[in-house]
Amino acid sequence: MRIRVVGVLVGALVAYAIAAGAASAAPYHILVGGHFAQPPTIAQCQAAEGIDCYGPPQLQRAYDMAPLYRAGLNGRGRTIVIVDSFGSPTIQQDLQSFDQEYNLPAPPSLKIITPDGPVNQADPAAFGWGVETSLDVEYAHTMAPGAKILLVETPVAETEGIVGIPEIVEAENFVIDHHMGDVITQSFGATEQTFDSPQQLLGQRSAYFNALAHHVSVLASSGDTGAANFETDGTDLFPFPAVGWPASDPLVTAVGGLQLHLDQDGFRTAPDNVWNDPASICTQPCAAGGGLSSVFGRPSYQDGVARIVGGARGIPDVSLNAAVSSSVNVFMSLDGLAPDFYQVGGTSEASPLFSGIAAIADQAAHHDLGLLNPKLYALGDGPFSGSEDVTRGNNTVTFTEPSTGETIKVPGFNARRGYDLASGLGAPDGARLVAGLAGFHAGL
Repeated sequence: MRIRVVGVLVGALVAYAIAAGAASAAPYHILVGGHFAQPPTIAQCQAAEGIDCYGPPQLQRAYDMAPLYRAGLNGRGRTIVIVDSFGSPTIQQDLQSFDQEYNLPAPPSLKIITPDGPVNQADPAAFGWGVETSLDVEYAHTMAPGAKILLVETPVAETEGIVGIPEIVEAENFVIDHHMGDVITQSFGATEQTFDSPQQLLGQRSAYFNALAHHVSVLASSGDTGAANFETDGTDLFPFPAVGWPASDPLVTAVGGLQLHLDQDGFRTAPDNVWNDPASICTQPCAAGGGLSSVFGRPSYQDGVARIVGGARGIPDVSLNAAVSSSVNVFMSLDGLAPDFYQVGGTSEASPLFSGIAAIADQAAHHDLGLLNPKLYALGDGPFSGSEDVTRGNNTVTFTEPSTGETIKVPGFNARRGYDLASGLGAPDGARLVAGLAGFHAGL
């Protein structure tokens, strides 16, 4: 999907929003206009933007990562692969500044490759992907500070339909063929109905079969428009429930979006709910992607939730923080921006967060776990029970169609105990999930 900018905008962001056009960028994130020289507190973000904002300390506590770190599990020896069109020309120094402000160790390495050829940072879409890259790298590193990071940049902006997808597939196959990573996170997607045909979409799956054969875990964000999803023009939305690919692929773990309610120390002040921000906070629609695939049938690992998904592949599988109303602080010094902390939300945050947990699970298991979904569903409520099971909220959205001015409501799905099509299995407890995935229990 495309970037949406909300809040009080600085000049560079206004210029970008005007110049980029409707279908210019497709990462699943939302950038808020405020910015701060140092990491802001929740109170400062509330005063400036009317939203909460969190950083690494709060998220590490919220997802119960401390027992893993105490056990020496931080992703060491594993590589998280982040795939983004264009990347960011400032990511090296931005991550360094992020780490310094939050007292995080530098990753063992941050390597950037361009398997499909050089990228053009002057492309109008590059700014949005620069924001995306900053979010992806900084918050994958937040969860797995000991993991290596491989940033894979592609030269064509992924928008809707097949545009940009062949380059991404080629790049991911390159990474897998050369054994360069253990977990791949993808914070983008195209509505299934925007491909010319189901066959065209199915023809782009080679990297996921390759990942399956090489035991590489692949994740994807579920989207930021609730039960709705964009049409080919990247502006209008289909007036019926629709989901995006690659999140809908049965060989991919789909990561949905929640709203966290934390205090400054990272303790929950209220249970998580499905992300669904009102128009007063976020440009409409602005909610967690989830629903039923129109292309893929129910995979066997979802047989236990057949009464929810019927005969179709249902997404998401798991969910983590994504709401604009509970955004994260991202350091950026992209061209035209003051080198400051900006607030960003969207399921583009959730997938890299989960990639850190997946990398730590690989470390704990002493081998790559590959496709996570069969084990996630086999574990059941264990790592997603208690405060982690999401039973509040829905992803129904109401919006004004840009091309017609018509008000449209797309009915979504309610959170409920156990699996649902708004939050999946729920929010993971990092320590318990790693224990369940890797069979590692010592000290947890």
